[in-house]
Amino acid sequence: MKTIFWGGTGQAKVLREALGSRIELLAVVDCRALPSPFAGVPVLVGEDGLQRWLAARSGVEGLHAAVAIGGARGRDRLARMDQLASLGFSLLGAIHARAFLAADAHCGEACQVLAMAAVCSHVSLGRGVIVNTAASVDHDCEIADGAHIGPGAVLAGEVRIGECAFVGAGAIVLPGRQIGADAVVGAGAVVTRDVAPRSVVIGSPARLHSQA
Repeated sequence: MKTIFWGGTGQAKVLREALGSRIELLAVVDCRALPSPFAGVPVLVGEDGLQRWLAARSGVEGLHAAVAIGGARGRDRLARMDQLASLGFSLLGAIHARAFLAADAHCGEACQVLAMAAVCSHVSLGRGVIVNTAASVDHDCEIADGAHIGPGAVLAGEVRIGECAFVGAGAIVLPGRQIGADAVVGAGAVVTRDVAPRSVVIGSPARLHSQA
């Protein structure tokens, strides 16, 4: 599948490896003039660069796109997905060959489940969700659109993650807890109580650090 990525940093590298031989990567789009993360693959700068490239190709017919924007930028990821879909690209997700995805789990459009991650029974992943390297999402969790579960994070059973929330690397969320929309759980935090929307929690047990 002939494909472009939006995003040219670390998330692009792990996404490219996850997609493997399924794709032929034609270009990377980024808002900055970055060195290309992939030999022989050009970096197009911003929307203008993408439009010029498309004009030279006579359009998007037969092209796919994946959005490689991670961290606490879930709303940016969803916005780029919408933009690329509106241009006529077919959006791609990725389930790494060495990830575990339960047969009864649900993955929304363009989810990314990366190497060694586990998505267990009756889990629901919304649109544009990232479950990063070696993260574990246990039974009956619900993860809303645009959320990102960082490398090595652990969600115990029946956890609810709000839209565009970010759970940092190595964090642990105990059973039945709720993380509000746009909240950030710091790396290594242990969440023992619910986290309010747009708040940042850190530490073990996790305590409020700031709130928008």
